Amino acid sequence: MSKVLAIVLGGGKGTRLYPLTKDRSKPAVPFGGKYRIVDIPISNCINAGFKQIYVLTQFNSASLHLHVARTYMFDDFSDGFVEIMAAEQTLTHSGWYEGTADAVRKNFIHFRTQNPTHYLIVSGDQLYRMDLDDMFRKHVESGCGLTIACTTVTREAASALGILKVDKKHRIVEFQEKPGPVKDISDFKIPRELMEDRRSGGKDYLGSMGIYIFDASLMESSLDNELMDFGKEVIPKVLSENPVNAYIFNGYWEDIGTIRNFYDANLDLTEINPPFNFYDEKKPIFTHRRNLPASKINYCTLDRTLTADGCIITNASISRSIVGIRTIIETGANLDGTICMGADYYESDEQKAENARKGIPNIGIGHGCILKGVIVDKNARIGENCRIGIDAMERKDGEYQAWYVVDGVIVIPKNAIIPPGTVI
Repeated sequence: MSKVLAIVLGGGKGTRLYPLTKDRSKPAVPFGGKYRIVDIPISNCINAGFKQIYVLTQFNSASLHLHVARTYMFDDFSDGFVEIMAAEQTLTHSGWYEGTADAVRKNFIHFRTQNPTHYLIVSGDQLYRMDLDDMFRKHVESGCGLTIACTTVTREAASALGILKVDKKHRIVEFQEKPGPVKDISDFKIPRELMEDRRSGGKDYLGSMGIYIFDASLMESSLDNELMDFGKEVIPKVLSENPVNAYIFNGYWEDIGTIRNFYDANLDLTEINPPFNFYDEKKPIFTHRRNLPASKINYCTLDRTLTADGCIITNASISRSIVGIRTIIETGANLDGTICMGADYYESDEQKAENARKGIPNIGIGHGCILKGVIVDKNARIGENCRIGIDAMERKDGEYQAWYVVDGVIVIPKNAIIPPGTVI
């Protein structure tokens, strides 16, 4: 019988998501009020029945370790597990992971003990819900040693993705990694025979989603070298020597690897009919069960807003925003297009009194604050009467006193202290 080993690529330093990745790895970044980014690929694997999962990471992995250990606990009658594989020194290698392929190669010593027949490789920073079991069945039926998941994209989006040329039988005949905006790739357009019900908004190209299924033997042979990256090196090499199948995915898929994409993908969840649905009972997105109380909403106006567990919101007006776990929002606050990631703990009355003596605001959003177009990371303290993102002023990307501007989005980093009356 087939045995699929799932590998979640946790990414590198996560520089495009900085400062959210200042103290945590990219997969551990909070998302959607109560989840972490890593919950998306892991849940897709579990829902497909692939319950032997490794997460590869090497930067700021402490919070990721803690989240995975608390969340994904399988019973004694299951052979399932989710394990973090951070870069380690051994007698055969001593360096960091140098790329996606190198990360997999350096962990073969652990993977082989599971005796897999196939490897499923998924990215740790994408938002999608895919039937990975269907992809696996199509892979087996194709008779190919490698299947690449792809989705329709516009020419603009194709610039930063691996682009596939396929024939009528879904065989990949050519692959090009990140062609850029200028190069002529018109011959990569999807064949008419495959365009039925797929053309929308100028999405004429097939972009690689960074999701692969390898036969175990092909994975071993294709990494028996010094190639470092799947997209740039391994995939072209395999294509030149073996038939490769394309699995065309037509659902919602979004790369949330940048601050702007992360911000937009979060706020999209607040729409009346969001493009990504967290409310699918048959294929849920799993996360840590915190046993927090229900959120308390006192005299508030909320519009298109998600509130996670354990929040206390009083006399506030909140529109198209996400309010994360344990968020405290005081009287008179106004939030518009704002993502609050919440807090890791509640402050006691004694802690609040000590903060007051030191002139430090409490964790959360203070009295009379107005926020628009802001990401507020965990445990941030925003003093009363702050105006953030409201006043018309030039905001260049960069690091400022206690905040950042990235991709035009104001980011209040984790544990930041914003004094009362601050205007940003």
